[in-house]
Amino acid sequence: MTNIPAGYRSPLDLYETQEGIALIKQTFADFLCKALNLKRVSAPLFVEGATGLNDNLNGTERPVRFDVKQTGANVEVVHSLAKWKRQALKRYGFPVGEGLYTDMNAIRRDEALDNLHSIYVDQWDWEKVIAKEQRTMATLKDAMQRIVTAICATLDLLRWRFPDLSQQLTREVTFFTTQELEDLYPSLTPKQRENRVAELYGSVGLLQIGLPLRSGRPHDGRAPDYDDWALNGDILMWNRTLGEAIELSSMGIRVSPESLAAQLKAAGCEERSALPFHQALLRGELPFTIGGGIGQSRMCMLLLEKAHIGEVQSSYWDEDTLSRCAEAGIVLL
Repeated sequence: MTNIPAGYRSPLDLYETQEGIALIKQTFADFLCKALNLKRVSAPLFVEGATGLNDNLNGTERPVRFDVKQTGANVEVVHSLAKWKRQALKRYGFPVGEGLYTDMNAIRRDEALDNLHSIYVDQWDWEKVIAKEQRTMATLKDAMQRIVTAICATLDLLRWRFPDLSQQLTREVTFFTTQELEDLYPSLTPKQRENRVAELYGSVGLLQIGLPLRSGRPHDGRAPDYDDWALNGDILMWNRTLGEAIELSSMGIRVSPESLAAQLKAAGCEERSALPFHQALLRGELPFTIGGGIGQSRMCMLLLEKAHIGEVQSSYWDEDTLSRCAEAGIVLL
């Protein structure tokens, strides 16, 4: 459901918006590479379903599938590149301390259509090789803080170019585990908890997503075969235009052979251990890594003070969204 904030007007016109999007995408990618020691690589739009490389997200989303006429193979449009990147780091020979990023484009056909969600997904997908002893919460927090610093530096340059922008972000990240959040606000829903702390602290690192909480339910679902549920997190920022938290990044230290086996069992997905990617991981053939995805359109939406993600990306929208935005003077690309 589309929410139109009372009195909303975009501070930039359509021409300026396109210039702003280009500036953000060029500038942030450069800052991200410097912050995390990354190099850009090319990445696939689709992978073979039988490889186990596609991201299963929460396990219920249906990938877009099609057959290749020449070979008869069935391929899937990626949901994200969480697994592909780890395999690529080994294939390209990246050493410890270095990593890759790519511009990832995906189709998520089952995504809700609202201010923050679209069936078209664009991300900076990144992955970095780490040593086994770096599989710690300190490593995760450091990477999350570096990403937020890069976002804030991008905003500094954007506001210099467009003085009419007034968005301000909190540079220092405040960290909470999902259990700490449930203990603080037991009567609120997970989304309400996120809104509460994001409004209070501005930039929040929400940790350990996917683990069952004392209430018996996880804060949110996570696929069992890429992030270690004890060492993952989301970067949340307060979106004052919409008056709610916006998730800019989902990331984490990736599963070890041991945590992969345990999480597949906990999720009831042990059959995945027979897939080629999972077999390589269980045999210890893939490097230890940390990685994640950072939403390009969501960042543009936040920094350019837009009320709807369709103002910064060209996608498909239902008739209700189109009519509500037209009535409010919101231009969807």
